[in-house]
Amino acid sequence: MDYATIGAVGFSLSLVLLLLRVPIGFTLVAVGTGCTLVAYSWRQGMGFDLGRGINPTLGLIEAHGYEFVHSYSLSMIPLFILAGHVAYHARITTDIYHAVRVWLARLPGGLAIASLIGCAGFSAITGSSLACASSMGRICVPEMLKYGYSPKLATASVAAGGTLGSLIPPSVLFIMYGLFTETSISKLFLAGIGPGILSLLGFIVTVMVWTWLRPEIAPRAAESFGRADRMQALGRAWPAVALVALVVGGIYTGVFTATEAAAVSMVFVILFGFLSRRLSAAAFLASVKDTAIQSAALFFIAVGAKIFVSFVSLTGVTQVLVDMVAHAGMSDWMVLGCIVALYLVMGMFLDPLGTILLTLPFVVPLVESMGLDLIWFGVIVVKLLEIGLITPPVGLNVFVISSVTGPEVKVHAIFAGVSRFLIMEIVVLVLLLTFPAISLLIPNGVF
Repeated sequence: MDYATIGAVGFSLSLVLLLLRVPIGFTLVAVGTGCTLVAYSWRQGMGFDLGRGINPTLGLIEAHGYEFVHSYSLSMIPLFILAGHVAYHARITTDIYHAVRVWLARLPGGLAIASLIGCAGFSAITGSSLACASSMGRICVPEMLKYGYSPKLATASVAAGGTLGSLIPPSVLFIMYGLFTETSISKLFLAGIGPGILSLLGFIVTVMVWTWLRPEIAPRAAESFGRADRMQALGRAWPAVALVALVVGGIYTGVFTATEAAAVSMVFVILFGFLSRRLSAAAFLASVKDTAIQSAALFFIAVGAKIFVSFVSLTGVTQVLVDMVAHAGMSDWMVLGCIVALYLVMGMFLDPLGTILLTLPFVVPLVESMGLDLIWFGVIVVKLLEIGLITPPVGLNVFVISSVTGPEVKVHAIFAGVSRFLIMEIVVLVLLLTFPAISLLIPNGVF
């Protein structure tokens, strides 16, 4: 059988399994292993012989699996995850929200804006959108509902703010993208800063316009805070500010690699937690346990993706795809538009990690053939995945917030509120596509 045909069948089968809600790790391992076995057993010009394919398939799985798991760069994932869990238990992330809340108490929509900034601060520590939405949802949504905020605004602002975990460094998606495209993870982290801030500003503008048009959805808080209260709240937020400055500053100045920054952030939050007596031994052990579970799941998915990438490379289907595009006479912008459309559609139905690992083996060769910057393209991909987190019918962040609020707020109401933020997301996406400098100024050392 033709190798390219096997590759196309494997990709289609993967999509079907993911749409049937088969876990991404099992899908990638099963399809990658099965199709590799078929490719080795059914070589061109020869009949099918299963025995001929077993040994090379097992050798490929063993070599790539062992090599990838022992990757130095992959070790930053559990380090950042542990730092995020410990920061949550030590109330570092909570202090960010409360500090901003005190400063913006009298501003129309101030609690919603504080929630967005709190999500950005949480994202700068954890690197996970779902963790950000879940944790900040428990803190922010009840607070806004207590002060009479519209359920649509309260839930949608946190669902949208949670997506910043994908873009603001550290980001698990950037780590995976860097590992599979062999681009600098440190540069990807730095490239996400500008778009992350732009997205945050866009969300804040959305809240301000929404509350200006409909002031009844965000009553101004009756309580007032004096200068002493604001300075005290700001002082309590210093660990989060110091941690972000330490990680981003260290990477930007070249003092740390991304992996070393992960280790530094982990040590910082653990020391702060115990020295401030905010972190108990039980909470620390719970953080370690949760980190082990999440890291094991991510490592299994990563190994499956590596096997899948090896299968795609073996079949040569990506070169066939590149040749088809070249012969079609499509302009670079047309090809890029098709890629954007692909991610937007897949984001409606699949989780971000599954989408990025399934598509990278096919789209990256196309982007390289057009001579586009892979760091910039990484930002575009992560931004598209971020949009997918709040896009119906399977916007994962929306369902995370729904699980936090319970039956009090219906899912369709959250989606209705999120639609306003989706409009701003598209605006930001167009800006990032049109002006690559927004993503590349910081990693290129302009600032």
